[in-house]
Amino acid sequence: MNLLVDLGNARIKWARAQPRSWQTASALLRDKALDQLFDHLWAEGPVPKKVVVACVANPKVLQAMDRWVLRHWSLKAHVVKAQRELLGVKNHYREPATLGADRWVALIAAHRMSTGPLSVVDCGTAVTIDALSAQGDFLGGVILPGLQLLRSSLVGATHEIREIDGDDTNCLGLSTADAVTGGSAFGLAGAIDRILTEQAKQLGRGVRVLITGGDATRVLPRLRVEVPVEHVPDLVLRGLALIAEEVM
Repeated sequence: MNLLVDLGNARIKWARAQPRSWQTASALLRDKALDQLFDHLWAEGPVPKKVVVACVANPKVLQAMDRWVLRHWSLKAHVVKAQRELLGVKNHYREPATLGADRWVALIAAHRMSTGPLSVVDCGTAVTIDALSAQGDFLGGVILPGLQLLRSSLVGATHEIREIDGDDTNCLGLSTADAVTGGSAFGLAGAIDRILTEQAKQLGRGVRVLITGGDATRVLPRLRVEVPVEHVPDLVLRGLALIAEEVM
């Protein structure tokens, strides 16, 4: 069994991967109680053969997890970093190593899932939208604030906006909270639509969209882009599984 771990800014997601078994779960990250969190998540489970990690969290979180894995299982976690080329995906970032590990791993999984061009949307604390050619060339992408960042930025930058959890079902908010929640939800979906449309022009015919991340289910119903969109909740973990099986 391999333990695959996606350390995000707000959540930890993991999978226990075996040839005929795939179990996933997630939890909120709490910096002040990381050892207790890892105890709760993994102490009673089977000992993995490999621990493979994609991390965009605070380095202290990764260090705490690395110590826990070494102490409990006498293993060293394999931390994935973006590189120039891996498993058929070619990284055209000007400085390949600076591409976020979660984006890199998601692109590797996406390329294995399709023979055509793709846009890969990850809706987390930040939203990333990356373009991948049919030949596996990562052509570039964009990063913009996610839903919670959009909402909390209004609290931080204004005096009167303090409530941001309201009704997001339409654009006719009848309270400030409704206006913020609806505006951020529809505004973010509109921005993603526009970016996907622009990427599709450059990717050419047959483009598809894969969407993942914790807020994907909130964004997906509002998208109006005229290309097929598929929700893949465990896209990053799937990429880590490929790396664990074929590279590590």
